[in-house]
Amino acid sequence: MFVVLYRWKINVGMEQQFIDAWSERTAFIREDYDSLGSRLHRGNDGLFYGYAQWKSAQQREISFQIRSESEAGKRMNEAIAESLPEIILETISDFLIHTEK
Repeated sequence: MFVVLYRWKINVGMEQQFIDAWSERTAFIREDYDSLGSRLHRGNDGLFYGYAQWKSAQQREISFQIRSESEAGKRMNEAIAESLPEIILETISDFLIHTEK
């Protein structure tokens, strides 16, 4: 499994636009590129955090190369004040409970 942590500072007043666009874009990637899904969090530091899982780094690269710039991606980018560097995470131990919505 390949896991990435994304971090963003969002423009004030554009939080809901970011959430909606991120959700739309993430659902598309999960459905069309077979990712293992992701979660969006807001930290007590004001940053938004996206945690994404992929079957492999290669799968992620292919999905990022193939996808075209969507309207959701444009709305998401418009809401972002700053994107911080990605963090690649190595899973050492996993005790999350995986449930379906």
